[in-house]
Amino acid sequence: MSALKYWIWLASRKGLGPAGALTVLDYFVTPERAYYAGQEEYEPLPLWPSQRRALADKSLDQAEKILGDCERLGLRIMTFQDADYPQRLRALADPPMVLYLRGRTFHFDEEAAIGVVGAREPTPYGKKWAERFGLELASGGALVVSGVAQGLDTCAIRGALKAGGPVVSVLAGGVDVPYPRESRYLYEDVAAAGALVTEYPPGTLNLGSHYLQRNRILTGLCLGLLAVECRPFGGTMDSAKHALDQDRDLFAVPGALDAPMSEGTNLLIQRGAKLVTCGRDILEEYWDRFPEKLKRSAPLTPEAARARLEDLDRQREERPAPGLEQKQETAQAAGPARELVPRGEQKDRFTDDELALLAALGAGERSADQLVDLTQIPAKRVLSALTMLQIQGAVEERPGRRFSALVELEE
Repeated sequence: MSALKYWIWLASRKGLGPAGALTVLDYFVTPERAYYAGQEEYEPLPLWPSQRRALADKSLDQAEKILGDCERLGLRIMTFQDADYPQRLRALADPPMVLYLRGRTFHFDEEAAIGVVGAREPTPYGKKWAERFGLELASGGALVVSGVAQGLDTCAIRGALKAGGPVVSVLAGGVDVPYPRESRYLYEDVAAAGALVTEYPPGTLNLGSHYLQRNRILTGLCLGLLAVECRPFGGTMDSAKHALDQDRDLFAVPGALDAPMSEGTNLLIQRGAKLVTCGRDILEEYWDRFPEKLKRSAPLTPEAARARLEDLDRQREERPAPGLEQKQETAQAAGPARELVPRGEQKDRFTDDELALLAALGAGERSADQLVDLTQIPAKRVLSALTMLQIQGAVEERPGRRFSALVELEE
């Protein structure tokens, strides 16, 4: 842990940036040696005077605070020299010196990771295809990587979560600063089913300039990048440029020639991106490289994916309006019998938190806040467990962020 503070010190030098930090690391080998170096030892480095002055600031107060915040939030810190630091990122000209991670641990170099990006203000066409591609890629065994702020990134993540596949969201701020605020539940879902990754320490706001920096990490972690819908300028095209510079594969969804939001993807196809119409078009590129990860026949065809998404939408529309708790519970009791999980199988199928939530839901629908009160389990753990129960098909979410059990525990 003591060595981590020097990595954080180096990564947080104002004005140094990832490329400058790599220059320092190449010269001194370790951040600790760079920290204890004198001002005259920085002179041979090809840095600006302001960057050398930043290195002369030896205060570790900020680094110590960041370490404390990470411990409080349960974050993992990965540094450039760690054995499991992705080689895909190590090869970049400006790799992040430090990554902050929340959620599952992935060995990215062993994953068939596909980035899915698109416009922040998409059309219904873009939303439909981003969600479908996220669902099909995850169903086929790929690791879906995207943002989580808004727009098509969010749609792709939701599609992958519906498929039960792991997802990774690369952030432009601290993992404890959801942006926008209404995405906070999606942050929790991603952390439960996959991971949140960022080079920015806890408490960092999501600034516009951070997104351009973030994009190189998103594409760097992946084998290929899918652009769903975008204009010929902006963040998606910036990500596409990073992908090409990093020698990643580039895929794009075609759109109508007179559709402004498809101008960017059509342009990418014109310049060599592979035109794709379903997840299989992408997965087949990597079947031979990842035979243990990818299913040669993706379990969901475009038609099956469409039917699954339409069924989910239909279920939402058919659910009773929130607020009528008594009627809802009556309807639930009159509905089809729930699966009975034998006592001997419960511990194998569910965690202790999940079992506590299922027991609390046995009497009817509850909100997340009600479940926290009933079980006395911390809110973050309740949200994470609810996400995993939904993925397992044991719980469903109803309007008003209320949850209902689809299984019954044998007493």
